[in-house]
Amino acid sequence: MTRASYDTAVIGAGVFGAWTAERLRAAGQRVLLVDAWGPAHARASSGGESRLTRTAYGADAIYSRMARESLADWRALSDGADLPLLHRTGVLFFFDRDDPYARDSQALHAELGLPMQTLQPDELARRYPQVDWAGVKFGLLEPEGGILMARRAVQTLVERFVAAGGVYGRDAVLPPTNSDWLETADGGRIGAASFVFACGPWLPRLFPDLLGNRIFPTRQEVMFFAPPAGDARFGPDALPGWVDFNGGDMVYGMPDLEGRGFKLAIDRHGPPVDPDRGDRMVTKAGLEEARAYLARRFPALEGAQLVETRVCQYENSHNGDFLIDRHPAWDNVLLVGAGSGHGFKHGPAVGRLAAELLLDPAAGPQPRFALAAKGSSQQRSVH
Repeated sequence: MTRASYDTAVIGAGVFGAWTAERLRAAGQRVLLVDAWGPAHARASSGGESRLTRTAYGADAIYSRMARESLADWRALSDGADLPLLHRTGVLFFFDRDDPYARDSQALHAELGLPMQTLQPDELARRYPQVDWAGVKFGLLEPEGGILMARRAVQTLVERFVAAGGVYGRDAVLPPTNSDWLETADGGRIGAASFVFACGPWLPRLFPDLLGNRIFPTRQEVMFFAPPAGDARFGPDALPGWVDFNGGDMVYGMPDLEGRGFKLAIDRHGPPVDPDRGDRMVTKAGLEEARAYLARRFPALEGAQLVETRVCQYENSHNGDFLIDRHPAWDNVLLVGAGSGHGFKHGPAVGRLAAELLLDPAAGPQPRFALAAKGSSQQRSVH
């Protein structure tokens, strides 16, 4: 394919790449979307069943605004789908102290006109008796939050992209040596006027000198447990998505959606992971920690059957901010990534920002998403 084959080729059909491709197509471009294994495949950071979508970010207004913007697009995509892409369960945060994150989230939600309810322990116990609220001082409920069906949502978006005139192809791209065309693993070439690389944990592989010490892929263990037979207390009609801020690492989870099991994960930057070679098996220590948490916070799930596990990865920037910026040597190449474990919900807004940056040669990146703002040591500040 020659340089004129496409206006833009987007490499990576995860949530960032798919939304960027769709934004560019909607702007009138001829767009090729390419992935080595398929949209939201099993090893992708956009793979797996479910993700929380919430607007609470403490005082970090940029992400609250992006989440609000993105939620409207997720709703529209879900409303037109055969199967639900968004379960509107709400998201509940709970705290064991007067936490600055909670105070700042309340203040920012009030400023932005976003609904948020404060629930005292007696109200938490009345609404959600299946939870042991020992030690919890209060909760914050986002009634408009919910749970995205991640893999299904990305695949649906790519189907819509193709139906509207975009082109999707499965191909493995080699590290680029120029900005005119890309070589593929089978000896082919992809030509386009511009390129977007949205390859998640593979970005450092494609640009080792540039991103090898700026994006850090780490393991994230996720587990699903079977609720008691016939017990609807752990389903989406009875329990929202939730985040527990009570001491140490955040623990988060989701009700039993579509019969897949009660989801539990500890939001922690684990050890480094090789996205191509690392086995996707949870550790014994991780499973024991999850079971101990279940027994304490959800007593009816003590000893529950483990029905599924996943090991995905976070591709972290040094502080949790995204990367949406041009390549420093190639003006027609855009780098989009560093979802840092919280990026999925923001896919529509990231796609818009990436498309706007690519389409306007005079535009600069949002300062926090600039390549120059990315450090080489991890000091997470975005949650």
